[in-house]
Amino acid sequence: MYDTADGAPTVVEAGEAATALECEDISCADARMAVRSVLTQEYRDLPTDDAERLRDDALLVVTELVTNALLYAGTVTGLSVRRIGDELHLRVSDDSPEAPKERTPVPGSKGGYGWKVIRRLCRRVQIDTEPDGKTVTAVLALA
Repeated sequence: MYDTADGAPTVVEAGEAATALECEDISCADARMAVRSVLTQEYRDLPTDDAERLRDDALLVVTELVTNALLYAGTVTGLSVRRIGDELHLRVSDDSPEAPKERTPVPGSKGGYGWKVIRRLCRRVQIDTEPDGKTVTAVLALA
């Protein structure tokens, strides 16, 4: 579990194949810290090049997911980072039931690239919507 009550992350084993970090109302920096914690614990055995690629991709994807939740829903209601087999699952929840939409970037503007980046870097992306919000799960391949 990722507990921000005292400002320090706490990692709790969730099972043999996964480590989970969860929290509510987080920032992009909190999300990146959570991803780094899981990668440090779960991916020590990766060759350096694979570990660096996975780290860079995971940090970029989680930053984009959290940024989108903050911009379009106003808050992040949950974050989960898990290793499941040969995949890293990044799940970000918010309180908007509206699914993300791909936007066409406008030259010179700041937005419109995040969803494309997420879809390009991930093995798959799943959106689960409920009346009171949604969860976006982005899955990165280990190798």
